[in-house]
Amino acid sequence: MGLPYGCLECDMPSKALPKTIRRSVALPRHLVDEVNALAPAGLHGNLNRLVTTALQAYAAAQKQRAFESAMAQMAADPALRVESEEITRRFAAAERDGLRDD
Repeated sequence: MGLPYGCLECDMPSKALPKTIRRSVALPRHLVDEVNALAPAGLHGNLNRLVTTALQAYAAAQKQRAFESAMAQMAADPALRVESEEITRRFAAAERDGLRDD
């Protein structure tokens, strides 16, 4: 049986991936009740939109955490700190040009 969205190793036609994926999940009632009570008017009672919004927030938080971790690793890297200090030193004259930083 072929893959439903085409196959790299065969001549099956490729279909576009659907924009929406349907999944069935089991959620604790107390959690759903709590989220519904806290949801803003536009999301109140719309579990699909609540879950979508929550997953978007989760993805954004994970990306932010990964970015912050990468920045912390870079800040702790002695070679990068030396390079950054050298760049700062080279641009010091331009910083004294009297122009505002905005």
